Amino acid sequence: MSFSDVVEAIKSLSTEEKQEIQLLLRQYLREERREEIYENFQAARVEEQNGELKGSSVFSVISYTNQKS
Repeated sequence: MSFSDVVEAIKSLSTEEKQEIQLLLRQYLREERREEIYENFQAARVEEQNGELKGSSVFSVISYTNQKS
């Protein structure tokens, strides 16, 4: 099923069904972002343990992980 097929299928749904899809998409996106943040955090921890991450304050780790995103 192509993206345009999905879009057309969504168009034919009721308002309530569209709202449910919207809620689900927000939840899926939030979960994906959490996983990405966690993976970046884990990578930063490994780099810090290996001495590859300079300035391991909370702010520098956050800054570093944001650069990798």
